[in-house]
Amino acid sequence: MTEEHARRAVEAVWRSESGRIVAALTRQTGDFGWAEDLAQDALLEALAAWPTAGIPDNPGAWLMSVAKRRAIDGWRRRERLAAREAVLGSDAILFEREDAVPSLGDPDRIDDDVLRLVFIACHPVITAQARLALTLRTVAGLTTEQIGRMLLMTVPAVQQRIVRAKRTLAEADVPFEVPDRAERPGRLASVLQVIYLLFTEGYAAGGGDAPIRPDVAREAVRLARQLSALMPDEPEVFSLIALMEFQSSRFAARIDAEGLPVTLGDQDRRRWDRSAITRGEQALATATGFDRGLGYYGLQAAVAQCYATAPAAADTDWSLIVRLYDALDALTPSPVIRLNRAVAVSMIDGPEAALPDVESLRSELVEFRPFHAVLGELLERVCRTDAAVTAYRTAAELPGNDAEATVLRRRAAALNSALPAQEL
Repeated sequence: MTEEHARRAVEAVWRSESGRIVAALTRQTGDFGWAEDLAQDALLEALAAWPTAGIPDNPGAWLMSVAKRRAIDGWRRRERLAAREAVLGSDAILFEREDAVPSLGDPDRIDDDVLRLVFIACHPVITAQARLALTLRTVAGLTTEQIGRMLLMTVPAVQQRIVRAKRTLAEADVPFEVPDRAERPGRLASVLQVIYLLFTEGYAAGGGDAPIRPDVAREAVRLARQLSALMPDEPEVFSLIALMEFQSSRFAARIDAEGLPVTLGDQDRRRWDRSAITRGEQALATATGFDRGLGYYGLQAAVAQCYATAPAAADTDWSLIVRLYDALDALTPSPVIRLNRAVAVSMIDGPEAALPDVESLRSELVEFRPFHAVLGELLERVCRTDAAVTAYRTAAELPGNDAEATVLRRRAAALNSALPAQEL
């Protein structure tokens, strides 16, 4: 096995198992920062060992076993092994059995651990941006580069926030547990934001070869459903569940035979998961049943419902979508919301009507790939081919997953090849 193959395997395992591994180590050690350090040390050992020894049958359990041995070594040095032996022993069979399954034990218990980990990372003693960076790093297994793209931050800033957050949590001696009922509402907004960002990484990967990561998206939905059981009187929890169910219903139709993304209008709606759409409608009905009006996630879920329930692309209620985006922008002003609104406007009044709105967002979204992709499509629709080619090429060069970049380059090449014929 080559070192490159081993590196890719390690990265894949970390993306899929990091949350469970760090959560389990945090429960066992009682130290969040040390738990992540142990997991990172195990990754380094995998990078050194796997090129010659090969990828183990259960890579996640292998990493956990290595991290646990390092924890034991650390306790020996600190002369605290006896106080922790019982905790480690209770979990040894789950993580070291040769026939252990990839879920690393009882899924219910692990999911509880991950939810506890999210609540810890969203503790109010650390800043809002640090909460997001820390949770995306430990739960989603994202790199600092990926986190920086998602949060529009530089890599050094992300690294600095993560280090400070871990130090702050250690100094505050935050326990590894879900907070009591009185403290939960204060952390809810951060927890919901982290879960949605986790889902977003699964729905449209921020980097790598694969345009979607359904396993990550499913983990986000599971966490949200666990949260709904913990906080059954919070409509935004159910709104987020609805939003994610509507969006995840399209997974089977979002990728073509080459593994490249398919736009919403070109998707085969017969392949959409009707059961997920039904679950989304049920969750949104629960949210609206509280009679408190729709919040941030509720409004987004209502937009997603318009897409999910339209029998065909031509049947989409674009006027309602525009009104929902207006409400969203009034609630939480955002250039991304206005970009999405402009797309809906173009479907009602044509691309000419939407282009000024999109162009007005350039300074705020100049480093945002979807901005240039939307601009390219609108320019293509008004036959400004040269400008469309430039927009698609610009989009392809900006950060994002490789599959999207391939599609954008192909669109630019196809338009470019048609230019001489247009000039005759």
